[in-house]
Amino acid sequence: MSYGSSSLASGAKTAARPFEYGRTHVVRPKGRHQATIVWLHGLGDNGASWSQLLETLPLPNIKWICPTAPTRPVAVFGGFPCTAWFDVGDLSEDGPDDVEGMDASAAHVANLLSTEPADIKIGVGGFSMGAATALYSATCFAHGKYGNGNPYPVNLSAIVGLSGWLPCSRSLKNKVESSQAAARRAASLPLLLCHGRGDEVVLYKHGEKSAEVLRSTNFQSCTFKTYNGLGHYTIPEEMEDVCKWLTATLGLDGSRS
Repeated sequence: MSYGSSSLASGAKTAARPFEYGRTHVVRPKGRHQATIVWLHGLGDNGASWSQLLETLPLPNIKWICPTAPTRPVAVFGGFPCTAWFDVGDLSEDGPDDVEGMDASAAHVANLLSTEPADIKIGVGGFSMGAATALYSATCFAHGKYGNGNPYPVNLSAIVGLSGWLPCSRSLKNKVESSQAAARRAASLPLLLCHGRGDEVVLYKHGEKSAEVLRSTNFQSCTFKTYNGLGHYTIPEEMEDVCKWLTATLGLDGSRS
């Protein structure tokens, strides 16, 4: 099932850049609804392709929301427009950060999660640039606000990042150490990062460095999994690890009713 396009969520002041988000695909839980996860696709992709894969996973208690990023000019492609959660010139933690674009996408994700029932655990996951956006959402949750200072409105319970990187890593330490509450939120949030050693798009060393930076800034529940020979894609072994981790982390009971 899918919903039509929606314009930018409130939370990011981006009136100057009115990018339209594409279609959102929703995979309903096949069993008792216990958790909702927004899953974010990679650069140039869309929500439909991931929704088809997520629907096949043995996770009957999860509702998946798979939005589609806006089409925008992307610096890494020489300004060629494609679907992207933010502008990027370098697929690593070393590149310049489009905080305005990341704030807008993190706010769009939070907006999609804001209407979930209070007893449902919520999380964000993604692949490549989608993973980067999920990790940025994690830092906003810990800090309690977006990069532009607006309050971050939802309570996250899990973050999954496949073949991604951590944006704004240079300023993360100051954000998390800005208050005891921020440090507590960082420590309480479980993260799973997965990366292939053969990744030629987002190099393995960037994934590894991202996990190191997160752990060193009080994200104590950060798990980093390595896959030998894996390139910039996913494999059944990796998705099996994601399923096991989500089941344990979110306390899913696998019930169908």
